[in-house]
Amino acid sequence: MSKRFTSLATASVLVAGAALAGCGQQRDADVYTVMNSSTDESYHRWDAEAMARCGERLGVTIEQQSVPAAQVMTKALRMASSKSLPDIVQFDASEMPTFAEAGGLVDLGTLGLSTDGIPEGIVEFGSYEGTYYGAARSVNTLALFYNKDVLDEAGVRVPTTWAQLREAAKQLTRDGRYGLALSAGGAEDGVFQFLPFMWSNGGDETDLDDPKVVEALDYWKGLLTDGSLSKSTVNWTQADVNDQFMAGNAAMMVNGPWQVETLNGDKSLHWGLAPIPVPRAGDDSVGPLGGAVLTVPNTGDEERERTAGRIVACLSSEKEQLTYALNSWMVPANARAAAAWRERVPELDSLADQVAVARSRTAQLGAGWSSVSLALQSAFQSALTGQSGESALKRAQQRATSGN
Repeated sequence: MSKRFTSLATASVLVAGAALAGCGQQRDADVYTVMNSSTDESYHRWDAEAMARCGERLGVTIEQQSVPAAQVMTKALRMASSKSLPDIVQFDASEMPTFAEAGGLVDLGTLGLSTDGIPEGIVEFGSYEGTYYGAARSVNTLALFYNKDVLDEAGVRVPTTWAQLREAAKQLTRDGRYGLALSAGGAEDGVFQFLPFMWSNGGDETDLDDPKVVEALDYWKGLLTDGSLSKSTVNWTQADVNDQFMAGNAAMMVNGPWQVETLNGDKSLHWGLAPIPVPRAGDDSVGPLGGAVLTVPNTGDEERERTAGRIVACLSSEKEQLTYALNSWMVPANARAAAAWRERVPELDSLADQVAVARSRTAQLGAGWSSVSLALQSAFQSALTGQSGESALKRAQQRATSGN
């Protein structure tokens, strides 16, 4: 925890220094670089095709530089310190505030990008302290995936409330199969999956030891105590959860639309999608917005920054958003594009409903989100391996406040 916190403080210094120092390298006037995390062959190809279309439209060449998602921030920091930042960086939205806080990003509004037609929650997703720094092409959130055949055979209805989910998970746990799979590992995956339970119950990231947050974590503990969750849930990533679901080791799972392409690869698997159950009937199922945002680093070269802004505007245009979302199973950020998307993929309609009420993880805390995330990760590990939820979250709040 303390090591990560220190690295974020160092990051701010590096970014601020780079922004003040300006651009320190000679660049090809007609070649622009986008750094992203599209290392997967499909995503890399989709991005390359979009960049080729936008490059042709704008009369420039756009090159893609893809690095693993966990390395984008580190790579960007190294490039900032050597004054060799790319023209555009696609950050995970939870990491973007670190650069923005230090003055390392250009306000997209000053480059002519508008937020018209983008829901408020998604504008906040790409903003820091009210300034719009990151344009999202598509967003995602979490939902409840279920095996239709397993639920039908057991005579279990798709649950909509916490009580129904707990009972359904109990009934579906049998013969080496768990009723539910989710990620509660010591990483951002686990925090992402906990937020729908915390937020839907009225909990808040600024007060981790609030009784409503404790109740949400105790609900997870109850699922584990029932035997409805595997004890390995504390080690699973979201990819591991999907593997368990596809292998028939879980009847339901909490996961996101990025798994749909893999799920559809197994024609024998008949799955359905529903909102994550809520504490009480009629409550909103409030999940976290996920995805990445396109940003323009502050390199000091205003002319290149303006062209980079036009590239971002093209890549995040309504037409390109729809194309990208249909490829990736994400939800377009633009409301009109999202409406068209609903018509094309009606099986994911409930996902669009969840996106409409989803929240940005960094909307309240900005760059301070990382310390809260790490504190929550530690709380999961403690609470799901024996400690009480109340004491684990009390310690988490202390850590989030002190930064160690």
